[in-house]
Parts: sequence; structure tokens; C-alpha cells
Amino acid sequence: MADEHQQIDDATLTRAFVDVLTVERIEENFYRGIATPQGRGRSFGGQVIAQALSAATMTVPDDRPVHSLHGYFMRPGDATQPVLYQVERDRDGGSFTTRRVVAIQHGAPILNLAASFHVAEPGLFHQDEMPEVTPPEDLPTEHALAETMREDLPEMFLKWLATPRPVEMRAEFPRPPFDRTPRPAVQHMWFRTKGNLGDDPKLHRAALAFISDFGLLGTSMMPHGKAFADPDMQFASLDHALWIHDDFRVDEWLLYVMDSPWAGGARGFNRGRIFTRDGRMVANVAQEGLVRNIQRKG
Repeated sequence: MADEHQQIDDATLTRAFVDVLTVERIEENFYRGIATPQGRGRSFGGQVIAQALSAATMTVPDDRPVHSLHGYFMRPGDATQPVLYQVERDRDGGSFTTRRVVAIQHGAPILNLAASFHVAEPGLFHQDEMPEVTPPEDLPTEHALAETMREDLPEMFLKWLATPRPVEMRAEFPRPPFDRTPRPAVQHMWFRTKGNLGDDPKLHRAALAFISDFGLLGTSMMPHGKAFADPDMQFASLDHALWIHDDFRVDEWLLYVMDSPWAGGARGFNRGRIFTRDGRMVANVAQEGLVRNIQRKG
């Protein structure tokens, strides 16, 4: 989210992240999200999902938090340009509210998203247990890991790591390109924002929507040792679904437990469960993406 040669403190990064998650009302049911700061190339899918959710949330009463969203990516976004979001107010029921959002750039839709909001109600309860994992304090950051093996990593990946980001991630298992040994399609990733996000639960849910796109698609490549920086691979998110079960803070450690039960036909299917540090399951995620082998000419 910034030039790789700048040194930016965590508070500044967090303020920029909040700006990315926040949309501006420009007309009834029309909202605008800013471009990626110092962005270039394709937009990050999680950013478009998060801004679309923020636009939908602005049309819903505060006592109805989002509990699910489903989005389809139709065209690559342009990270250098803002995005227009058009919200359709499909239904305001007794306990559920539904919204549809179209994200538009250069006169064409790049994302369709449906979201559902629900008033808080008591109900029957059960959940999966959080797996036993290494605590985040005992895991290296990706930057620290890269410093130990710079000569073995693709230059594109090193440039990506050098760009300051508002979210810190620590993986229990080194993923490609750190380790290309074929392994089961499972990832355990701790994450949190580097700065305080404040107390607005709507902002934390938008932040989770953004971060839920990190690393998920790469899970389907763990058995094959492939990475996003590989020149013979083409990756893109095709759709994204998120179910939010309970409140949480994204500026405190959350565990992202990911697996990929299937890949084939140039697509990979991936699932994720998100837990608080004390073991509460607060979200589930599913995504299918393009994982295409390509042959470079020349």
C-alpha cells in the first residue's frame, strides 16, 4: 500500500487501511471507494469485496451486522482508479436485510456481491474446535524468513514483501516460495492489523472481508509447490464467500485455518475457518480461483 522505499510507521499504515475500507456516499445508493494508495496493476480482490461490503453496510441499520456475503469477480480491477459501488436494497425484513452491490470501473462491472444482515438473536450453539497450533509469538514474520533465504526467492516476491502493509501475518508452515516441498493442502496463518482499528464493529468486519482473501487461493498450490510469483502460473480469484458468526477484533491475533479439498481444470477450491485466540470460531470462508499453468513464449 506504499512505495517500497518508504519507511512508514504502523499508525500511518493503519490510517491508510481505514481509508481503503471506508467508502464515500456520492448519491442515494451510490458510493465510491478510493484507489489503492500507490497502487499499480490489478486491484486486490479483498479490497473490492471489503469496499462493496462497506457500501452495503451504509444502507443497513447498525443493529443488523452482516452475517454473510457472496461475491463473483467478473473483470480485473484497476488499482490506480477509484471504484463506484451501486447498492440495490432488495429486502428489509423483520430480522434479515439483504443487499446487492455492483462494483463498476471504466463503465463496466468488475464484481457482483450479495450480502445478508441479521439482528442478534439467541439460538442453539456448537462449533469446531480450534486446532492446536504454534502461538504467533513463536513464529517468524515473512520478512524475517525472507532475510534468511533471499538468494532463493523470486525477485517479484521480494519486492512484494518489501512493500509496507497494514496487516501482519505469521504462518505455521512456510508456504511456497519459502518451501516448495509438496505437502498437504493446509495452512495455519495468524494475522492482525499492525495498529489499533478502534471500536466500530462494522470496520472490523470490513477489515476481515479484506484480509480473508490473503493466502486462501495459495492453499490449493501447497501439494504442487507453486507460488504466485512463478512466471508459469496465472492466479485470480473467481468468487468469494464469507460467513461471520460472532464479533471479533482484527487488531488482535486471529487464526486462519485453511484447506483445499480439490483442485483441477485450472481451478482450485479453498476453505477457511477463522478463530479468535481463545478458540471462538468467528467466521468461515470459501473461494474458488483460477490456478492455470501457462507457457511463456520466447
